[in-house]
Amino acid sequence: MIVYHLIAINFAYFIDIFVGDPPNWPHPVRWIGTMISFFEKRLNHGKNKRLKGVAMLLFVLLIVFSTVLILVVISYLIHPFVGIAVESIVIATTIAQKSLKEAALEVYEPLSRGDLPVARTKLSCIVGRDTETLDESEIARGAIETVAENTSDGVTAPLFWALIGGAPLAMVYRATNTCDSMVGYLNEKYKEFGWASAKWDDFMNWIPSRVTGIIMLLGTKPLGMEYRRVWTILFRDAQKHPSPNSGWGEAAVAALLGIQLGGINYYKGMVSNRARMGEAINPIRAEHIIFANRILDKTVFLFILFLWIGGMTLELAFTWLQSSASF
Repeated sequence: MIVYHLIAINFAYFIDIFVGDPPNWPHPVRWIGTMISFFEKRLNHGKNKRLKGVAMLLFVLLIVFSTVLILVVISYLIHPFVGIAVESIVIATTIAQKSLKEAALEVYEPLSRGDLPVARTKLSCIVGRDTETLDESEIARGAIETVAENTSDGVTAPLFWALIGGAPLAMVYRATNTCDSMVGYLNEKYKEFGWASAKWDDFMNWIPSRVTGIIMLLGTKPLGMEYRRVWTILFRDAQKHPSPNSGWGEAAVAALLGIQLGGINYYKGMVSNRARMGEAINPIRAEHIIFANRILDKTVFLFILFLWIGGMTLELAFTWLQSSASF
């Protein structure tokens, strides 16, 4: 089955690259979001909010996992080719490399022309911070941070879980990430109810985020910095991020581009001073958005290669164990 998962991962990659997420097509994440909203409105009140949040997460993940598992099992019973095709389509809906690149380019294009008002508007579609007064450097920083952070969340992490458990686990990851993005906040409304979603999302991202950060450095030549230095920056700065996982992508991209990410952001007028990552060797420019997209492309390609190496090693190990047990 690992070989089938790997083939499906490859097809899913190409489906996302060439098709992406057409806005008018039905998408499982929208259905998952509707389900989360249904539970949140009925459970997020009164006492025992943390326990209710655990129940909501379990309900959502169980429904998603069982639905996709039944679909995949039936498909493989029909024919392995049908199973691989179905898995490929499902896994493709869990990744967003094409959409992530396009979102960054929609910020880059007006920014490169000096049209700051349009660039600010485009950036506001992909970040939660206030964008009304940002200059070129800050607009570019917002786009770069989005690409860096979401390389794992949006692409490599679901592919990692697709290797482990095929389309069902890839969709469980996407459902977990959706739960976290909807209720995993530390504000008064969600800090108890969203606790389980936030913690489970941290768990599912722990390995993929670190592997992704390391692969970023392996696959890209640094701009204006010694190669040994970028490794120091990665392991020094990745821990500074308030998320236990998001810092790995941001620190790696900052090191490779020779720029400094993080700093002061405003959210509805409230200041948030984020830890600085990287070293300001180069001033942040619009062109760095293009470089961030290139890092994304190289990282995903090498990550899939890493999955093939790891997956085939596991397959050979299982085959050897089975043959040894038969004697």
